[in-house]
Amino acid sequence: MRKTGFVASGETIVAQAPCRADLAGGTIDLWPLYLFHSGALTLNFAVNILTTCRVTPLKGKGIHLRSLDTKKEQDFESFEHLRSARALRLPLAARLLQFFAPKAGLLIETDSESPAGAGISGSSALMIASTAALARFTDRNLSLEQMRVIAQNVEAQIIEVPTGCQDYYPALYGGVSAIHLDADGIHREVVPIIPEEIESRFVLAYTGAPRKSGINNWEVFKSHIDGDKRVFRNFEQIASIAREMHRALLHADWGEVARLLRNEWKLRRTNAPGITTPLIDKLIAVAAKNGGQAAKVCGAGGGGCVIFLVEKGAASRVAAAIGDNGARVLPLQVARDGLRLYSA
Repeated sequence: MRKTGFVASGETIVAQAPCRADLAGGTIDLWPLYLFHSGALTLNFAVNILTTCRVTPLKGKGIHLRSLDTKKEQDFESFEHLRSARALRLPLAARLLQFFAPKAGLLIETDSESPAGAGISGSSALMIASTAALARFTDRNLSLEQMRVIAQNVEAQIIEVPTGCQDYYPALYGGVSAIHLDADGIHREVVPIIPEEIESRFVLAYTGAPRKSGINNWEVFKSHIDGDKRVFRNFEQIASIAREMHRALLHADWGEVARLLRNEWKLRRTNAPGITTPLIDKLIAVAAKNGGQAAKVCGAGGGGCVIFLVEKGAASRVAAAIGDNGARVLPLQVARDGLRLYSA
């Protein structure tokens, strides 16, 4: 970590949280959509593509923000100046600082291994890492669920549209998750799959076209709330597919998982224009010729990442084929752990 020009007054707090790949039930995790679909749930797994937040206490009142991956910086003379600022170059860190209201000067450095707009919840994972680091810095004793609520609500303030809840759980817990969306609250269930099984059967690729999840999700959200019967029926089927996939995963029935993944993608791409792109369609077709069994976009679509389910032993062949056709293959390793918080 660089501290050039700053005088530290204590140990640096470091928080790391992994990104995720979603398998089924996405978008339905937007409140209150899931309340209209009985038994709604989402399925995802954490990937070892990490986001990091480092908070270093400084002498004086200055607030210094630095994003290592985007190479953006912004300085404020004090918290009062940050709170009244109209232009925020790093809104994620700045809005969380406005919430936690630190009483001392600090340097915040954030970093993400996720490509911009990849659809693997890099921003949500970084929200979790930053929430945890700032909670420690301001002596707030928060539960993991309290961190999830704060991170989700502040992210909604930043993007100015509703945010779903599923993206924060892989960042908090790691592993494979079923997120049950019930009237009495949100409940995470561990899906007991050997991580190596997932790592040998999936390929993750970035299309190089950043997407904005808030735009696609908002269009679908509005259509649902406005009573679009076609969108409602699609979500009923998406909820049903997620429940069936949950059962298939529990029984390690990968043929059924592939069938359901294909059905989920077929439904999802009809929800709103722009969810798929010519490149995404091309990559899915190329993968199918080389051992790919099913695929879908990660997140809201419109670009970003695509997750491919492949025949056992075909991962390297599929990765090479889609890499030759315009995609950037990302390392896919299930993150065994979620949020990590320590001093450096």
